Amino acid sequence: MEEQDQVMTPAETSSGIPAETPSGASATSPATSNTMRMTAVAATAIALLGISIPFVWKPNEAATPSPSAATVTPAASHETAAGQAEGGSCMANAKPANWDFKLKDMDGKEIELASFKDPNKVVLLNFWATWCGPCKAEIPGFIELQEKYKDKLTIIGYSVDDTAELAKKYAAEYKMNYPIVLGEGREDVQDAYGPIWGIPASFIISKDGKVCRKHMGIAPKAVFEKELIALM
Repeated sequence: MEEQDQVMTPAETSSGIPAETPSGASATSPATSNTMRMTAVAATAIALLGISIPFVWKPNEAATPSPSAATVTPAASHETAAGQAEGGSCMANAKPANWDFKLKDMDGKEIELASFKDPNKVVLLNFWATWCGPCKAEIPGFIELQEKYKDKLTIIGYSVDDTAELAKKYAAEYKMNYPIVLGEGREDVQDAYGPIWGIPASFIISKDGKVCRKHMGIAPKAVFEKELIALM
């Protein structure tokens, strides 16, 4: 994901050694060289920008852990759902969250989504995947929020298409301190909270079970924290 293609000018070989100019051919002029350098810089900037754009997840297509195979679209990096006013604790048209699902955790154990309900805690349900760069960027913030508000908050990481083995390895590597459930092949859950066209997608559920906030795309930790505190 973070690897970037190197941009080579016509005056370089694949090994990075300047190529010999054939007899009769014109060497690249300084002006042309500067133009190509500017092009390379622009290409690198565009590649870095792509990291902040949500990946489009297509549930009907085979899942792949390869970031290069993922489709990227120019969607908003932080989209507020319709009817969601800034500053308010809950959307005016907030609907009850659907908890009626049985899923599997990273150990293969069946678990009811409703088991995470707690009248004393707000829930943050985050749809993510190991191959998703923007999802990875949100994880450190979620870890900090879960630790800071552990008595008032439950974060649930819903992996949309990872295997148990891959998700478990990833969770250990990034020291994720909140529960992970597996959603591979479970479009019914996405449909219940969606439609979800891209990930990350996050849903903040109040203590009385209403979906009060929705974020389609990556959002800053400060935004999540402000909205969570308003519901605690």
